[in-house]
Amino acid sequence: MSLSPGFGTATLDNCEREQIHLAGSVQPHGALLVLSEPDMLVVQTSTNLGRFIPLPPASPLGMTLASLAPTLASAIAPHLGEPLDSVLLAIRCKTSDGSLLDAMMHRPRPGLLIIEIERSGPPLDLTGPIQTSLKSIVAADTLAALCDETAWIFRDLTGYDRVMVYRFDEEGHGAVISEQKRPDLEALLGNRYPATDIPHIARKLYERNRVRVLVDVAYTPVPVLPRLTPSGDGEESELDMSLCVLRSTSPIHLQYLKNMGVAATLVVSLMVDGRLWGLISCHHYSTRSLHFEARAVCELLAEAVATRITALEGFIQSQVELSVRRIEQRIIESINRDGDWRTSLFDGSTSLLTPLGASGAALLFEGQCLTVGDVPGTQRLREIAAWLDSHPHRAQVYSTTALGTDAPRFLPIGDVASGLLATIVSNTPGEYLLWFRPEQVQNITWGGNPADAVIVGATPDDLSPRRSFAQWHQRVQGTAQAWTASEITAARLIGETVMDVVLQFRAVRLLIAQAQLGEVSRQVVDSDQPVLIADESGLLLMVNQAFDQMLPLQRPQLAHLDDLAELFYESRDVSRRLADLRTTHRAWRGEVQLRAGQGPDRALLVRADPVFSAPERVLGYVLLFTDLTSRKQADQARRLFQEDIAQSQSTAGARLDMRAGMAAQSLLATVLENAQLAALEITDGGDTENMGRRLESVRASTRRAAEMLDRLIRHAGQLD
Repeated sequence: MSLSPGFGTATLDNCEREQIHLAGSVQPHGALLVLSEPDMLVVQTSTNLGRFIPLPPASPLGMTLASLAPTLASAIAPHLGEPLDSVLLAIRCKTSDGSLLDAMMHRPRPGLLIIEIERSGPPLDLTGPIQTSLKSIVAADTLAALCDETAWIFRDLTGYDRVMVYRFDEEGHGAVISEQKRPDLEALLGNRYPATDIPHIARKLYERNRVRVLVDVAYTPVPVLPRLTPSGDGEESELDMSLCVLRSTSPIHLQYLKNMGVAATLVVSLMVDGRLWGLISCHHYSTRSLHFEARAVCELLAEAVATRITALEGFIQSQVELSVRRIEQRIIESINRDGDWRTSLFDGSTSLLTPLGASGAALLFEGQCLTVGDVPGTQRLREIAAWLDSHPHRAQVYSTTALGTDAPRFLPIGDVASGLLATIVSNTPGEYLLWFRPEQVQNITWGGNPADAVIVGATPDDLSPRRSFAQWHQRVQGTAQAWTASEITAARLIGETVMDVVLQFRAVRLLIAQAQLGEVSRQVVDSDQPVLIADESGLLLMVNQAFDQMLPLQRPQLAHLDDLAELFYESRDVSRRLADLRTTHRAWRGEVQLRAGQGPDRALLVRADPVFSAPERVLGYVLLFTDLTSRKQADQARRLFQEDIAQSQSTAGARLDMRAGMAAQSLLATVLENAQLAALEITDGGDTENMGRRLESVRASTRRAAEMLDRLIRHAGQLD
């Protein structure tokens, strides 16, 4: 493996690995100081430091900050005990000549403090416009409306010529999904850009350093000297500038911007669910600077936008889950009415198609094939099932937008089946629910030919990124519209519902026809869902492996339903419920706590039903168990979220009330309202598997936004 190229030495062949966080230089609109702690000795400076603070004739290296810049030292001293590793802390101070500076502080590692200095900008109104923007963000009821509002807000706030909301897809490609611009500029809305335009290491820095500003694409970098940072053990290393506001930009990226005719940029990250969802990208066609307060407001608003995206995506998911619950209800009604669950799915309605936006669906089950909508012929459906079976790891859900590419023998059916979404309905090979989408010929607009990444000029040194950003159109055939994450989740949930029904029916068959025990019992034994089957006297006929594996090593012998009670903390209640099941034949639905021995206890949902062969004759009993661990964790996450929000409101509100009065309180209330609304929309659905992660994303964004607001108020009020 080749070594990662140092900053400024990369070519287009290896720029993906360029160490852009080890720039060793800064943009000239500010200066940088590196201090060792706790002695506060100057160990590195940018060579333009004298433009911002008076310097002695001798080198400042080795001087204490107090002797070099007493005013700056006294301004930052009260804050040295604070954590300085995520949100930058900016301190406004005056120099000896009376000019105002913003000093931004962070620690790249323990024992090292970086101070970046910029000229202060005019104070911002932290009430009216920002409050209005926050309310507009909270009010957006669709993702498209939110992105359009975001582009408008950021252009109005920053004054850049063009503001774009840029979203990444699953493959890392980006697309401009919203845009506000000067009327004379060519529109970039809808353009796609290949993943290679933003290398992996740059994406990681966008996750850490949420706001990046480039004042002048033609700037001359100001070196930081000495290049290597000394440490206490005598070793030297490159200065990690990942969080530096002034950090120099990669020469390749600068050339990229020049090729686009862009002179200055502002890029703000949108972090959703702990991942880089997209960017708010601002372009200007002449030099442009943005001072700290404006950048901090941008970051605050971006956190609010990210929170709203999380809520909207959670709401979409909850709507999908509502559709799935309706399908489940139809299945139950069909069983009660017709004795066959399959009629509810294939009765000519679109209930099975709508939640997934599919044009056709098919069920392959026990040798039969039922369909609705536009699907391939029966033989082709069986071939698709056999092809799915042949995969080394038979996944519960499989999706593709180009079936003919994945398996060329299916190219002839692309007009109805370019897109395939499949979920297993049992452990038996060949049994699937399949959804289809037809080929959708697409004309994709790229911002320049994505294949034209390198241009070689007259000399070997004449390398640049794509020089032409004229729209390049690509005609894509043999693919269907992509399945969304919500649609894939819907398929999984429908599949799980059908699997439960299939398991229930097969358990009933086991009781009805013990002569077929060998084949049918395998379906139950191999099921991932814990199940017990007992005869009419309560004698246990089967305890499948999924249930057995949940039990502690030391456990009572299980021979009868009565033996189950001792496995649970609610032994007396379980015993009473089982006795009632056997004597009155009344079904039991309840939650119990399984004693797990050495491991953690498990909360289980019990579904116990009598099985009748005639109105008055019971063949036996089927008990299904569902692990509620993820649901409990989601409930815990919900409680912790509410407690955290309440604590944030109390703590941050107290601080803001003392510093900025009701205006700041109103801003904080809007931020918290956004968070509460997001939490309600997330928890409204039943996606317990992802609920905790989504709530944590909202909590982190809200806490960060509150911290940014606190520091904005602190900064704005320092000279009052």
